[in-house]
Amino acid sequence: ITGGTMSDLNTTHNRLVWFDIPVADIERAAAFYRAVLGVDVQVVPMGNGQLGVIEHHDGNGGCLVHDPESISRQGGILVYLNAAGRVRDALRQAERLGGRVLEPITSIGQHGFRAIVQDSEGNRIGLHSPTDA
Repeated sequence: ITGGTMSDLNTTHNRLVWFDIPVADIERAAAFYRAVLGVDVQVVPMGNGQLGVIEHHDGNGGCLVHDPESISRQGGILVYLNAAGRVRDALRQAERLGGRVLEPITSIGQHGFRAIVQDSEGNRIGLHSPTDA
């Protein structure tokens, strides 16, 4: 993520801290979002692929993720909600209230930790925390 870690402002003041938009063609999608949003989209290497990081400075951010299989009603855009310092409890609460853990707490390096859950309605959401607590 350009400019370091997700800002403290995001963790302290926002419920939505990040989003992933699945795309089939990273360059085509980056051009689309650059034009539609009027901001830079920086294509950067990540693992075995690339991400298109949408310019966000100190505000809420997101990226384009090459994941053609998720472009559907079952996948789609993945938003990360703020579970700072309570991601373990958030997972317990999700399961208690009819959701289920799709991906357990996982390190995302300098950017903290994430988990993916299915909510009580069947939507996929990400939970983000700077720590795995």
